Amino acid sequence: MGSFRGPNQVAVLLAMLTALAGALSLWWANSGGGPVGIGVAVALFITAALIPRALMMANQWERAVVLRLGRLKGIYGPGMFVIIPFIDQIPAWLDQRIQTTEFNAEQALSKDTVPVDVDAVVFWQIHDPERAALEITDYRSAISRVAQTSLREMVGSSLLSTLLSDRKLGDERLREEIGRKTAEWGVTAISVEIRDIGVPDALQDAMSREAQAQREAAARVHLGDAELLVAQKFVDAAEIYATSPAALQLRAMNIIYETTKERGATILMPTSMVDAMNPAALLAAAKRV
Repeated sequence: MGSFRGPNQVAVLLAMLTALAGALSLWWANSGGGPVGIGVAVALFITAALIPRALMMANQWERAVVLRLGRLKGIYGPGMFVIIPFIDQIPAWLDQRIQTTEFNAEQALSKDTVPVDVDAVVFWQIHDPERAALEITDYRSAISRVAQTSLREMVGSSLLSTLLSDRKLGDERLREEIGRKTAEWGVTAISVEIRDIGVPDALQDAMSREAQAQREAAARVHLGDAELLVAQKFVDAAEIYATSPAALQLRAMNIIYETTKERGATILMPTSMVDAMNPAALLAAAKRV
């Protein structure tokens, strides 16, 4: 919000042309125009001096607050408009584009008494220039203070785990709280984004150890489940082998074959075992089964 602004280019150009016309009128007065020429020249010079104070221009995104003798005359812009010099004044030029304000809460205590540092940014826009100019002295500073206070209140009513795991919920809570307070000033809080949440180093180490312990516990549970599944498979296989000796003998021969196939080792087996693995005996056992 700014109150002083230099003359715009259009007003400067018109003032220069008017001053040039006054200079020509003065030359005409000296050449025989008499008092009339002098009067016209003086009027033109005065007009040239007043044009930059009377002809104003607001950009597309700007609004000008015009007071006449201390009372609100109106909100002007965008484009060209005329005011009465020395009677009208423009105490504020308002920018209606979306703007940002950064704010933080250092060493704010969460609901579970953990000190955290939170950085955030609020995106806001003026929707009512009249109220923004008349209801509050400095809306920029007020938005920063309100945002910081709301952030501390939100941190104090939330658990650290909630702040870390659900930032979207925190963003929405902040936007609603800040928007509710700034709406009275003609300012809308469009969105709020929490950029960073810092916790003490000691707490970070503790959280890291806790997460590692949880992962190890989960890994051990999965390993136990796998062991249980393998044991059940072994029980099922044992039941099959108990009811089918031929299947057990075939499995034993396969194990011996797999062992000697890759390593090229020589295995000594008892004669009784060789006799038990006799193909004819196996076929006879298979037929009996």
